[in-house]
Amino acid sequence: MALWFSASAVVPTLVLEYGLTGTQASLLTSSVQIGFVAGTLASALLALADRFDPRRFFMASCLIAAAANALMLVVPPDSVWILVLRFITGACMAGVYPVGMKLAASWAKGDLGTLVGIMVGALTLGSAAPHLFNGFGGIDWRFTIAAASVAAAAAGLLIRFFQPGPNLGQSPRLDPRLAFKAWTVPSLRLANLGYLGHMWELYAMWAWLIVFLNASFAINPGGSSAPVWASFMTFATIGVGGALGCLAGGVIADRWGRTLLTSAAMTLSGACAIAIGFLFGGSPVLLILVCTIWGFAVIADSAQFSASVAELAEPDLVGTMLTAQTCGGFLLTLVTIQLVPWVVDLVGWHYAFMFLAIGPAAGVIAMLRLRAHPDARKLAGGRR
Repeated sequence: MALWFSASAVVPTLVLEYGLTGTQASLLTSSVQIGFVAGTLASALLALADRFDPRRFFMASCLIAAAANALMLVVPPDSVWILVLRFITGACMAGVYPVGMKLAASWAKGDLGTLVGIMVGALTLGSAAPHLFNGFGGIDWRFTIAAASVAAAAAGLLIRFFQPGPNLGQSPRLDPRLAFKAWTVPSLRLANLGYLGHMWELYAMWAWLIVFLNASFAINPGGSSAPVWASFMTFATIGVGGALGCLAGGVIADRWGRTLLTSAAMTLSGACAIAIGFLFGGSPVLLILVCTIWGFAVIADSAQFSASVAELAEPDLVGTMLTAQTCGGFLLTLVTIQLVPWVVDLVGWHYAFMFLAIGPAAGVIAMLRLRAHPDARKLAGGRR
């Protein structure tokens, strides 16, 4: 997952070195999202995550994506080829993210939320890794791109050592209509609507936090070191805080209920989205504190939407249902990622993230409705 934000992590440097516009910068992330949507749509319709050996599917996806990311080093960052390569990278992530969750879920024994939470925590840490690479690499954006490619290629090779668990379902027949069960089954639909509310906020926050922090730190004394500090703090917020949030969310959801955890996490993250702008340009300590809380809360519920779908879906369709879920969620992120720079131009960074709170509010409503649905008894051993 280090490939996902490998380009976004170096946006401040690319803007200075190549004069990228706000639209070009946002497309570096959006093109990955578009690719992921295309990849998950194809995978869901063809049930690829359930019809092929998931380890081989994962490995091939990792290696192709790593190669596409590495090719960014030989094409101009302001060319259309960068967007093509980012699209390919995103499409290949459809064979990594949902497939990885399916593999983790295959070992669940009453602890699905925790297992998937650990998995998504690892994905979160990996997604944030380019910001860490960027901090150590200084202004050399090529180091970040190369390090992310090496990390992904290593993951593609390491997955061959993984052994699927006993809960891995049998391969279903090829029927594209099966993918639509994600929206025609009421309980699955509510879980997916909750996930959409979560995704409305998540990737826009992840994609633009480094730019927000860079601009805020630059206002304070010692602003010349803002890019480096922004990189390290973005990694700490998204990677460390997010990974801990996923783990804690999984443990809490398994013990006290999925709908309870997701509703609480979205309420807290939505509040942070509203509050964070008021700290722009102010005390770095207070800003970092709120960012850490936001980074923890914004992802703490993510794995539980996937766990809910895995528990509500037919065993043979878990991979397809997870792929369909992520397809819808990442399609929505195309809107919010593109909206952030437009809102910044309109009202400034002080209010730019506030509109992201709309998603968590809608997600809470969906999950509370799922809590009242009879199928909620299937969640976390009856702990809704």
